[in-house]
Amino acid sequence: MGYVIGIDLGTTNSCVAYLEGGKPQVIPNMEGQRTTPSVVSFTESGENLVGSLAQRQSQTDPGNSVLSIKRLIGKKFDSKEAKEAKKKMPYELTEAENGDIMVALKTGTISPQEISSIILGYMKECAESYLGEEVVEAVITVPANFNDHERKATRDAAKIAGLNVLRIINEPTSACLAYGLEERKNATVAVYDLGGGTFDITLMEINDGVFHVLSTNGNSFLGGEDFDDRIVDWIIEEFKSENGVDLSKDKFVRQRIKDEAENTKKNLSFSKESKIQLPFIYSDKSGTKHIKLTLSRKKLEELTSDLIAKTFPFIERALEDSKLKPKDIEEVILVGGQTRMPKVKEKIRDFFGKDPVEDVNPEEIVAMGAAVQSGIIKGETDESALLLDVTPLSLGIETEMDTFVKLISRNTTIPTRRTRAFTTVRHNQKRVRVHVLQGENKKASENISLGVFNLLGISAAPAGLPQIDVTFEIDADGIVKVTAKDLDSERAKKIEVNPSSGLSNDEIEKIITKEQAEEGKKGEKETEEEEDAKEE
Repeated sequence: MGYVIGIDLGTTNSCVAYLEGGKPQVIPNMEGQRTTPSVVSFTESGENLVGSLAQRQSQTDPGNSVLSIKRLIGKKFDSKEAKEAKKKMPYELTEAENGDIMVALKTGTISPQEISSIILGYMKECAESYLGEEVVEAVITVPANFNDHERKATRDAAKIAGLNVLRIINEPTSACLAYGLEERKNATVAVYDLGGGTFDITLMEINDGVFHVLSTNGNSFLGGEDFDDRIVDWIIEEFKSENGVDLSKDKFVRQRIKDEAENTKKNLSFSKESKIQLPFIYSDKSGTKHIKLTLSRKKLEELTSDLIAKTFPFIERALEDSKLKPKDIEEVILVGGQTRMPKVKEKIRDFFGKDPVEDVNPEEIVAMGAAVQSGIIKGETDESALLLDVTPLSLGIETEMDTFVKLISRNTTIPTRRTRAFTTVRHNQKRVRVHVLQGENKKASENISLGVFNLLGISAAPAGLPQIDVTFEIDADGIVKVTAKDLDSERAKKIEVNPSSGLSNDEIEKIITKEQAEEGKKGEKETEEEEDAKEE
């Protein structure tokens, strides 16, 4: 039986782990690092760079380097997230035919799924090099608040990378799984997950090997990147105030500043102040100018206090959904690199009235939990464990007057199945349009459209008389299936909800075929070079 790897595909950094002797172990990348920057850079020669190499390349060629792609996967071009990203990302965004986001590079356009697949492919390659055999199966984590589009887009990225996803698991749940299995604790736990691009709060009960998620909430566009941007804006404003020059429009300069801002933020988790030095940042007739500043921890806290505060309404909603109070939480686990910030720990301590757990690595525990989940699936763990996760958003259909009718409420334990009876609104109506939605707004148009299908051949009858049962099913992977059935004619239509956005199966297969062909050419070239070297 081959290895199954657990992958935390992060906004800023990614991590891969596997299970050895019932214990999760982090796999280092090709450079010996335990985490890999989630950056992809495309060179003029057609080579894809991943990780630290791509991060360095992004300073000299920001328009051909892609970072923070997780924030855009599964999202539409006209979404507020895309509009915000266009202001700050060093690369260009464009719109696909179906309204999705595409990244525009010098070599052409590429989807977020393909970029994510390159990162996943690199993690797969690192695992194969370390383990000494081919790896084809994985458990992959996603933010708890990812919707159906984003989850399926992540699964598509894994398929392109040559990975069979055994399960998609929520990041906070994964972290709790690793922590709970290792510590063998029975407790009510809060997982506060503030990563590079997303925030999640998950409340969970651990009891004799049963990991029961009570509720989850969060924001898929709030994370460490926003803290970095506050430092970037401060540096640019300080330089403008001193020199009268606005650096914000120069992508090369902004990327240099952003890299320095991230390093400064990390330093301030351990020091009271940090020096910022960027030589030769700008030149004009008056000469060359440099950035020399000092940022204090106190100033950073002033710049980002509202970002930390934004996480607490989500915590309060999660507590309300699970009918718990802060005092009911026995353990608080911090996940994600941004939780290293002392002010974040302080605010969490004040809210829950207890110190958060400090003996876990917030940047590795998610991947480790995914590895634990792989062991549970394969029956390779010493301890029996059962994971009961929840659906993060409500599911339902559109009815009259733009009304959203929920069939499955958020934080319902999955797998689950719900049926509700509907009827016709016109006399002798022969068909019913079923519009499947995900979200919490009472207006259908304000929620996320997952798909539309029609039930045809309904028996002719006065309006309000036919009974049409609509059934929603969600499996343990969070995959949604919807059935509509006319009880009189026995006609039924069942679909696995495929989002109106995203790559089609044909498009995925074309990408895979293209990549396989390119790998073949690359292999032939390497063989020819080896033979030429032997002849010499």
